[in-house]
Amino acid sequence: MERTFLTKSEFRGAVRAQIRSLSPSERATAAMNIVRQVECDARFIAAQTVAVFMPLGDEPPIREAVERWATEKRIVVPRIEGNQMRFFDFCAEQMASGAFGIEEPQATAECPPEQIEVMVVPGVAFTAEGARMGRGRGYYDRYLGVPAAARIYKIGTCFACQLVEQLIVEPHDVLMDRVVVG
Repeated sequence: MERTFLTKSEFRGAVRAQIRSLSPSERATAAMNIVRQVECDARFIAAQTVAVFMPLGDEPPIREAVERWATEKRIVVPRIEGNQMRFFDFCAEQMASGAFGIEEPQATAECPPEQIEVMVVPGVAFTAEGARMGRGRGYYDRYLGVPAAARIYKIGTCFACQLVEQLIVEPHDVLMDRVVVG
């Protein structure tokens, strides 16, 4: 797919169409590969507090891994409040549909950015060098762009069809430290 001839909106739509074309089996296999790569990452292994996304339908289905990780580490997940994203302790029994239909934590403790060591990040597209295109609302870039979040090790996650040669990177875009592809 030639990125330079599409607007960001058109590009996002084209990538989502490719994701929708993946069979359930392909998506499950890719998710297992992504989870395995994350679990083998030395920074993830050493981390005590890890921030993880709760997947939407077009994102790698890692919910089962999140539950397993929560038995060994402090797992925090995002909650959208207006234009801001904040992270709260994951508790499987206290999750409910929130902004944009994403599972969000309800009455749990907030985790400040300086306590997060590793963040597993979704996106619409990534480059091997760590550039990321999100959904267009800037939640992750705003969160990761504050000084308190500067030391967080960021692992981007995607299906193979989401890995592209290049993306336009704007000054506010935060690069991933690593991108794992399923």
